[in-house]
Amino acid sequence: MEFDKQVELGHLLLSERSCRVCGEVKNLLDDFYLTRKNRGALPSAYSYECKLCTIKRIVSSRKKKPFTDWSYPDW
Repeated sequence: MEFDKQVELGHLLLSERSCRVCGEVKNLLDDFYLTRKNRGALPSAYSYECKLCTIKRIVSSRKKKPFTDWSYPDW
């Protein structure tokens, strides 16, 4: 059994990652946010939550503005 034939370049570069929220396997560079800008393009510098799941989480956790009926004062 030769080890060189089993390992491909894609395994070493970790070009794909599965999202922890939705579980889909997506492209690491295109579909995940870079969390540590000073570390370059290392796979450990990318988040484990895809961009779509991050956007859904942020939008759903925003504080809702209470409805107030501000009508012009009748002076």
